[in-house]
Amino acid sequence: MSGKNDVPQHSGPADVASLAAGVSRESQERFVADNMRRIFRQIYRLVGNIHDAQDLTQEAFIKALQRQEQLKDEEKAAHWLSRIATNTALDFLRRHNRVSFCEMTEAPEMHMETPEATALRTEQREWLNAGLDRLTPRERSALVLRDVEDLPAEEVARRLDCSKATVRSHIANARIKLRKFAERKSR
Repeated sequence: MSGKNDVPQHSGPADVASLAAGVSRESQERFVADNMRRIFRQIYRLVGNIHDAQDLTQEAFIKALQRQEQLKDEEKAAHWLSRIATNTALDFLRRHNRVSFCEMTEAPEMHMETPEATALRTEQREWLNAGLDRLTPRERSALVLRDVEDLPAEEVARRLDCSKATVRSHIANARIKLRKFAERKSR
Protein backbone atom coordinates (compact mmCIF):
# COMPACT_ATOMS: atom_id res chain seq x y z
CA MET A 1 0.00 0.00 0.00
CA SER A 2 1.47 3.30 -1.03
CA GLY A 3 0.63 6.55 0.70
CA LYS A 4 1.43 10.21 0.21
CA ASN A 5 4.06 10.19 2.92
CA ASP A 6 5.96 7.14 1.67
CA VAL A 7 9.60 7.77 0.82
CA PRO A 8 10.11 7.17 -2.91
CA GLN A 9 12.44 4.37 -3.92
CA HIS A 10 15.73 5.60 -5.33
CA SER A 11 17.99 3.73 -7.65
CA GLY A 12 21.51 4.98 -7.18
CA PRO A 13 24.15 6.97 -5.32
CA ALA A 14 23.12 10.24 -6.97
CA ASP A 15 19.62 9.79 -5.57
CA VAL A 16 21.00 9.12 -2.09
CA ALA A 17 23.20 12.21 -2.42
CA SER A 18 20.19 14.32 -3.39
CA LEU A 19 18.28 13.15 -0.33
CA ALA A 20 21.32 13.81 1.84
CA ALA A 21 21.57 17.32 0.41
CA GLY A 22 17.89 17.85 1.12
CA VAL A 23 16.98 18.29 -2.54
CA SER A 24 14.32 15.96 -3.91
CA ARG A 25 14.31 14.53 -7.40
CA GLU A 26 11.11 16.46 -8.10
CA SER A 27 12.86 19.64 -6.97
CA GLN A 28 15.74 18.92 -9.32
CA GLU A 29 13.41 18.22 -12.24
CA ARG A 30 11.44 21.41 -11.57
CA PHE A 31 14.70 23.40 -11.33
CA VAL A 32 15.85 22.04 -14.70
CA ALA A 33 12.45 22.57 -16.36
CA ASP A 34 12.11 26.12 -15.00
CA ASN A 35 15.56 27.18 -16.19
CA MET A 36 16.32 25.10 -19.29
CA ARG A 37 15.17 27.53 -22.00
CA ARG A 38 16.71 30.58 -20.31
CA ILE A 39 20.08 28.90 -19.81
CA PHE A 40 20.10 27.52 -23.35
CA ARG A 41 19.44 30.99 -24.80
CA GLN A 42 22.09 32.53 -22.56
CA ILE A 43 24.72 30.01 -23.67
CA TYR A 44 23.63 30.21 -27.32
CA ARG A 45 24.13 33.98 -27.27
CA LEU A 46 27.69 33.44 -26.08
CA VAL A 47 28.78 30.55 -28.30
CA GLY A 48 26.56 31.21 -31.32
CA ASN A 49 26.12 27.55 -32.26
CA ILE A 50 22.98 25.61 -31.42
CA HIS A 51 24.70 22.22 -31.12
CA ASP A 52 27.45 23.52 -28.84
CA ALA A 53 24.84 25.42 -26.83
CA GLN A 54 22.83 22.23 -26.31
CA ASP A 55 25.90 20.35 -25.08
CA LEU A 56 27.03 23.23 -22.86
CA THR A 57 23.54 23.65 -21.39
CA GLN A 58 23.58 20.01 -20.37
CA GLU A 59 27.09 20.44 -18.95
CA ALA A 60 25.99 23.48 -16.93
CA PHE A 61 23.04 21.61 -15.41
CA ILE A 62 25.25 18.64 -14.57
CA LYS A 63 27.68 20.96 -12.78
CA ALA A 64 24.81 22.63 -10.92
CA LEU A 65 23.20 19.37 -9.87
CA GLN A 66 26.53 18.07 -8.58
CA ARG A 67 26.48 20.90 -6.04
CA GLN A 68 22.91 20.37 -4.95
CA GLU A 69 23.28 22.12 -1.62
CA GLN A 70 23.27 25.37 -3.61
CA LEU A 71 19.77 24.59 -4.90
CA LYS A 72 18.03 24.94 -1.54
CA ASP A 73 17.58 28.71 -1.88
CA GLU A 74 15.50 29.05 -5.05
CA GLU A 75 16.18 32.79 -5.41
CA LYS A 76 19.93 32.31 -5.43
CA ALA A 77 19.82 29.06 -7.41
CA ALA A 78 18.75 30.66 -10.72
CA HIS A 79 21.44 33.33 -10.39
CA TRP A 80 24.02 30.73 -9.46
CA LEU A 81 23.03 28.60 -12.47
CA SER A 82 23.45 31.62 -14.79
CA ARG A 83 26.94 32.09 -13.49
CA ILE A 84 27.77 28.42 -14.06
CA ALA A 85 26.36 28.68 -17.61
CA THR A 86 28.41 31.78 -18.39
CA ASN A 87 31.61 30.22 -17.07
CA THR A 88 30.92 26.96 -18.93
CA ALA A 89 30.45 28.86 -22.21
CA LEU A 90 33.54 31.01 -21.66
CA ASP A 91 35.65 27.96 -20.81
CA PHE A 92 34.42 26.30 -24.00
CA LEU A 93 35.29 29.36 -26.09
CA ARG A 94 38.76 29.54 -24.51
CA ARG A 95 39.40 25.83 -25.08
CA HIS A 96 38.26 25.86 -28.69
CA ASN A 97 39.20 29.44 -29.53
CA ARG A 98 36.38 29.55 -32.03
CA VAL A 99 32.79 30.50 -32.52
CA SER A 100 30.61 29.19 -35.32
CA PHE A 101 27.11 30.42 -35.84
CA CYS A 102 24.11 28.51 -37.08
CA GLU A 103 20.47 29.40 -37.34
CA MET A 104 18.44 29.35 -34.15
CA THR A 105 15.42 28.30 -36.23
CA GLU A 106 16.24 24.76 -35.14
CA ALA A 107 14.96 25.68 -31.67
CA PRO A 108 11.20 25.30 -31.17
CA GLU A 109 9.16 28.48 -31.46
CA MET A 110 6.79 29.45 -28.68
CA HIS A 111 4.22 31.20 -30.90
CA MET A 112 3.11 31.51 -34.48
CA GLU A 113 4.18 34.55 -36.47
CA THR A 114 3.57 35.90 -39.93
CA PRO A 115 5.96 35.04 -42.78
CA GLU A 116 7.01 38.70 -42.91
CA ALA A 117 7.86 38.73 -39.22
CA THR A 118 9.78 35.47 -39.61
CA ALA A 119 11.78 36.88 -42.54
CA LEU A 120 12.54 40.09 -40.63
CA ARG A 121 13.58 38.18 -37.51
CA THR A 122 15.82 35.91 -39.60
CA GLU A 123 17.43 38.91 -41.30
CA GLN A 124 18.00 40.62 -37.95
CA ARG A 125 19.46 37.44 -36.46
CA GLU A 126 21.84 37.02 -39.40
CA TRP A 127 22.97 40.64 -39.05
CA LEU A 128 23.46 40.28 -35.30
CA ASN A 129 25.34 36.99 -35.64
CA ALA A 130 27.61 38.48 -38.29
CA GLY A 131 28.30 41.46 -36.01
CA LEU A 132 28.90 39.31 -32.92
CA ASP A 133 31.29 37.16 -34.95
CA ARG A 134 33.62 40.17 -35.16
CA LEU A 135 33.94 40.43 -31.37
CA THR A 136 36.36 38.60 -29.10
CA PRO A 137 34.76 36.05 -26.74
CA ARG A 138 35.28 38.44 -23.78
CA GLU A 139 33.74 41.39 -25.65
CA ARG A 140 30.80 39.26 -26.77
CA SER A 141 30.26 37.90 -23.27
CA ALA A 142 30.41 41.31 -21.63
CA LEU A 143 28.03 42.81 -24.20
CA VAL A 144 25.52 39.95 -24.01
CA LEU A 145 25.51 39.84 -20.21
CA ARG A 146 25.15 43.61 -19.89
CA ASP A 147 22.87 44.53 -22.80
CA VAL A 148 20.90 41.34 -23.42
CA GLU A 149 20.74 39.76 -19.98
CA ASP A 150 20.53 43.27 -18.45
CA LEU A 151 22.94 42.48 -15.64
CA PRO A 152 24.61 45.30 -13.71
CA ALA A 153 28.27 45.95 -14.52
CA GLU A 154 29.32 44.63 -11.10
CA GLU A 155 27.70 41.28 -11.82
CA VAL A 156 29.20 41.09 -15.31
CA ALA A 157 32.63 41.79 -13.79
CA ARG A 158 32.08 39.07 -11.20
CA ARG A 159 31.01 36.53 -13.85
CA LEU A 160 33.91 37.35 -16.15
CA ASP A 161 36.34 37.50 -13.22
CA CYS A 162 37.61 40.97 -14.07
CA SER A 163 37.20 44.57 -12.93
CA LYS A 164 34.27 46.86 -13.76
CA ALA A 165 36.69 49.02 -15.75
CA THR A 166 37.63 46.01 -17.87
CA VAL A 167 33.94 45.22 -18.42
CA ARG A 168 33.30 48.82 -19.52
CA SER A 169 36.28 48.57 -21.88
CA HIS A 170 35.04 45.27 -23.39
CA ILE A 171 31.55 46.71 -23.87
CA ALA A 172 32.85 49.95 -25.39
CA ASN A 173 35.11 48.03 -27.81
CA ALA A 174 32.23 45.70 -28.73
CA ARG A 175 29.86 48.60 -29.41
CA ILE A 176 32.47 50.37 -31.56
CA LYS A 177 33.04 47.21 -33.60
CA LEU A 178 29.29 46.68 -34.02
CA ARG A 179 28.77 50.32 -34.99
CA LYS A 180 31.53 50.08 -37.64
CA PHE A 181 30.02 46.83 -38.87
CA ALA A 182 26.59 48.45 -39.16
CA GLU A 183 28.05 51.43 -41.04
CA ARG A 184 29.76 49.12 -43.55
CA LYS A 185 26.57 47.08 -43.99
CA SER A 186 24.43 50.17 -44.66
CA ARG A 187 26.62 51.37 -47.53
